[in-house]
Amino acid sequence: MSGSAPDQDGVPPAAGDGDAAELDMAAAMAAPEGGDAPEAKPGDPFDDDMAAWGAALAESGDATDDMASVGGDDGWGEALSAAVGEAAATEPMAVAIPEIPPEPARVLSQAEIDSLLGFGDGGGGDDDSATGIEKVIARGLVSYERLPMLEIVFDRLVRIMSTSLRNFTSDNVEVSIEGITSLRFGDYLNTIPLPAMLVVFKAEQWDNYGLVVVDSALIYSVVDVLLGGRRGTTAMRIEGRPYTTIERGLIERLTEVVLADLSDAFGPLAEVDFRFERLEVNPRFAAISRPSNAAVLARMRVDMESRGGQLQLLLPYATLEPVRELLLQQFMGEKFGRDSIWETHLAEELRQTEVALDVVLDEQTMPLTDVVQLRIGDLITLGVGPGAPVRLRCGDTSLFEGQVGGRKGRLAVRIDRALPRHGAAGGLHRDLKERAEGAA
Repeated sequence: MSGSAPDQDGVPPAAGDGDAAELDMAAAMAAPEGGDAPEAKPGDPFDDDMAAWGAALAESGDATDDMASVGGDDGWGEALSAAVGEAAATEPMAVAIPEIPPEPARVLSQAEIDSLLGFGDGGGGDDDSATGIEKVIARGLVSYERLPMLEIVFDRLVRIMSTSLRNFTSDNVEVSIEGITSLRFGDYLNTIPLPAMLVVFKAEQWDNYGLVVVDSALIYSVVDVLLGGRRGTTAMRIEGRPYTTIERGLIERLTEVVLADLSDAFGPLAEVDFRFERLEVNPRFAAISRPSNAAVLARMRVDMESRGGQLQLLLPYATLEPVRELLLQQFMGEKFGRDSIWETHLAEELRQTEVALDVVLDEQTMPLTDVVQLRIGDLITLGVGPGAPVRLRCGDTSLFEGQVGGRKGRLAVRIDRALPRHGAAGGLHRDLKERAEGAA
């Protein structure tokens, strides 16, 4: 307190009486509404202390009710609360907000940009981390027929490449296939992680094109291995500069090896030669098909001990159209293995099959009205004379021609010559034509 009020006898209190006065004031303010409020006297510093305390309560929003309850019957509490409210309305509170220093600018690497945009190593394929709705949408966008034999071709390619790349790099190379998917060509171009090299090749016999994409990690690994780099070094990402002539030349030699292996992989199915056409670094210049056309994408992983990268092979469906029927087969040749026991049994059963053999003397074509009017005793004039040859026919196929005679009291036919096998309708028409010419 700024001062101490004199007691009722006019004697100023002692030095320790100030604390006691403050306790008495607090007790009086904490009293219930029905209690006696302290009596204020003119010139008493108690009023100054109460005003300060009321201003503090006004900041917390509780000053109005508390001041009204403290005022008692004298009404000085209501006046004080009104004055405090006016002061709070005319002098708004200022809240100090600490200033946050700005973060320093940071440049993202190409790998971080690809990760943010969803262009990771598995871009464009099935991703286990994708949500359910994303998988449903992806399935609805692209739905193409499955080519079972193409999977066998790619498996054969992986085995051949493992051997040829070992000879090419003189290092231990492991090639594995990560997945085979169908997608639109335009969607694939948008998901190629750059920088990369795109090799356009042509299928000579099919007169169409394909695409081989070598990512940056595999480019660095191949260049490092072929130029005598030390083993155990981690792959670096080549970015921020164009590829050198040496790097482009080495990757061109690598793709020529891969294309030769791809021709060998298709060898048992169809003869085709894949020829290197050109090498690009911009996906827009490697547009070998329309963006909406379907394509098959095979992702292969090439590991050279601690180094390696990804090689992607894309073949549009238009390129595979000449061998589409062969690729739809479930297995090579689409034939079962030969079973000599079953073949022998089937041949014996066929030989014992009973068939009807007809001896045809002549055939007549009549209107339906004449056939309906036929009665017992009517005569049908045939178009052949006595001794004319007859034909032996099984079903609709004429087999032999012979003469009718007798043997042991029964009619018999002696086969004179075998007839060429014709179709049912063709043979019948020729027989009728020959009979008509003979009768004329």
